[in-house]
Amino acid sequence: MNRRKKIQQLLKAHAKKASAKLAPKKKSTYISKADRVKLATEAAEAPSAVVES
Repeated sequence: MNRRKKIQQLLKAHAKKASAKLAPKKKSTYISKADRVKLATEAAEAPSAVVES
């Protein structure tokens, strides 16, 4: 009984991990503080360049 239970437990755990990998991600990827500042400055510069043209 113990051996069977342990094998079933392992199989369930592996199946759960595999299905979790296939599931859509809930969290967005991490963007570092430096990258956020860089993106903000690029976004601030882009509209002003378009207005001048």
